[in-house]
Amino acid sequence: MDVMIIATKGCSHCLNFKKELECLQIQYRVCYAEDYPDLVQKHEIRHSPNLVVDDEVVFRRQPTEAELKDYFSKKI
Repeated sequence: MDVMIIATKGCSHCLNFKKELECLQIQYRVCYAEDYPDLVQKHEIRHSPNLVVDDEVVFRRQPTEAELKDYFSKKI
């Protein structure tokens, strides 16, 4: 499973988002919008942060902890 956060470098939610994924023991990578304009265009990113799983945008905002648990419980 390929999990990616697409966010801006100044995203105030990103640190918390990372911690929540780590608590769920989900491996992820962060791609900063400023460094990956191709991903921004491909996924039509307009806001930060976004969660992309297996090349599909699943959240276009920071999800709640419950939403993350629910989503990943169905993926694993």
